[in-house]
Amino acid sequence: MQASLLFTQDAPADVPGLRFVPEFLSAAEEQALLRAIDGLELVQAQYKQYTARRRVASFGGKFDYDTNELRPAPPIPDSLAPLRARVAQWLGVDPARFAHLMVAEYRPGTPLGWHRDVPDFESIVGVSLLGTAHMKFRPYPHAPGRAGKSVTFELPPRSAYVLEGPVRWQWQHSIAETAELRYSISLRTRRGTPLLLPPGPSDPTAVSSRQPRRFPPA
Repeated sequence: MQASLLFTQDAPADVPGLRFVPEFLSAAEEQALLRAIDGLELVQAQYKQYTARRRVASFGGKFDYDTNELRPAPPIPDSLAPLRARVAQWLGVDPARFAHLMVAEYRPGTPLGWHRDVPDFESIVGVSLLGTAHMKFRPYPHAPGRAGKSVTFELPPRSAYVLEGPVRWQWQHSIAETAELRYSISLRTRRGTPLLLPPGPSDPTAVSSRQPRRFPPA
């Protein structure tokens, strides 16, 4: 199946590289994933001196914001392997392409600040569970104090999206404070290995993975 047929037209056209499907999972698949998450140890995310309100579990690698390095982490657990296989089948790629998986819990009132994902990874697939989120996008770099274009996009339960190309490197994203309990599962490929775009230069700004980064204080 052609990649263009895998997605709806609901994603904003002015956010290039964002692809979206609203009903990626069935209700039964969602419940199975929630049971799998219930068996994981989630801890509050730490960004240098900030302790986030969201709780996370990382597999295949865990980013250390003190050293700006990707550290070893446990492998993707068997309970989440079916989701990785499902996403890989959907996109027509080998499941092994997804080197990293992160589960995040958003309790009511939890936001995620403006950021780009760390440059150690390339494409990002996000799957939403249980609650609705409002994801915001704005061009990067952002000029503080200057009003600029931003786009808000709703992520309903059981939906999935892909970020790569311009939206991955030339835009930032954030999550507004959630109104209800929500979980997200993010799957990422290694730097330089896009899913749907031809291989090529990842980040036109050539940000080094060793440089200090801005991070989401949520």
